[in-house]
Amino acid sequence: MSDENGQVPEAGDMRGAVVALALDAWKLARMLQRVLARLEEEEARRYANQARFLLRSLDGTLTAAGYRLVELDGQPYDAGMAVTPLNAGDFDPGDTLFVEQMVEPVIMGPAGVVRAGTVLLAKGIR
Repeated sequence: MSDENGQVPEAGDMRGAVVALALDAWKLARMLQRVLARLEEEEARRYANQARFLLRSLDGTLTAAGYRLVELDGQPYDAGMAVTPLNAGDFDPGDTLFVEQMVEPVIMGPAGVVRAGTVLLAKGIR
């Protein structure tokens, strides 16, 4: 694998490339799932299988490389989570919040968090 200048990435750069590719593939699969919700059920089912295959393949590849994606949809929000909430300012300090939507997943590696996720929060308990 080489960059736009024909240079072969160093090992650390390769890890960054794997993480970036995983993030893009995850976003594509999630977008496809949202689009499928708008299709006829039979047609959506056929394409949904392809989206699930992409996510399983991504998970297997990341596992082999020592990484994993963590999704927190529906989980109670805690300020100590490895995420950046895009809409935290929309709530009062005493509000009970949960992760309504993962915008970007948390990426974990052997030594811990490789990349923090991005989330949208909602008020209430889920």
